[in-house]
Amino acid sequence: MRLAFSTLGIPGVPVPEVLSLADRSGFHGVELRAHPEEPVHPGLGRDERQQVVRQFAESGIRLLCVAGYPRMADSGDDAPVLDEVRALVELAHDLGAPYVRVFPGGGPDRATGDATAVRRLRQAAAIAAGLGVRVLLETHDSHSTGADAARVLDAVDHPGAGALWDVMHTWRGGEEPEETYRLLGPHLGYVQVKDIASRQDTTPLPPGEGVLPLADVVELLTRAADARTPAPGEGTGVEWLCWEYEKRWYPQVSELPELLPRVREHLLGLLADAA
Repeated sequence: MRLAFSTLGIPGVPVPEVLSLADRSGFHGVELRAHPEEPVHPGLGRDERQQVVRQFAESGIRLLCVAGYPRMADSGDDAPVLDEVRALVELAHDLGAPYVRVFPGGGPDRATGDATAVRRLRQAAAIAAGLGVRVLLETHDSHSTGADAARVLDAVDHPGAGALWDVMHTWRGGEEPEETYRLLGPHLGYVQVKDIASRQDTTPLPPGEGVLPLADVVELLTRAADARTPAPGEGTGVEWLCWEYEKRWYPQVSELPELLPRVREHLLGLLADAA
């Protein structure tokens, strides 16, 4: 299993510095937050995109995902949401990223949110599949548990749509890791991990200092990979753990670069224990 980190933890840092940090810290990949305040976003022109591709190629670091903010279950017209998804998918395609991250973002009416998300994700999945990209619905806000996300993805039933498991949200939703994996396993792209103090206090913590059941999650993923017999050309299941450190929303916390060696050591330790 390979390790990545999200640039949410280093807001505004230029791509060459991100890649240098990944290399120095022993990470294999990066999840790029795609937002207008970041160096990489759908507004980049062709030359700028090609420059990013060259920078990743020269570094040997993998671009795991273009993490955007379309809200698939939100109220309103479909067209602006799908336009946003298309722009992200085209960016991911141009940069060579296999995944695009989207959010649910729905309201309290679960049935309406589900129907909206299914309708939009079916269209988004077709767009993405045509460009060799997969759209991942993150376990978040209105669909924070595996049960919520799987309910939508089972109905979408398209290989161009999948799930991004954010362990914090499923755990805060009261779902045990084994249940989350049972529900999301057929859809999973990769898994976001982090640490927090409690269900009420989501301030980012250094690895191992919080309460999230990361050891259980890693054990589940390792056990599933060991048990799976892949078809020719297929992988063995989830191949990436991505450390998400929400420095952008909690500016008072420690800087991510100084924590990354410890993050790597902690995650490798969990993987070794689960082997």
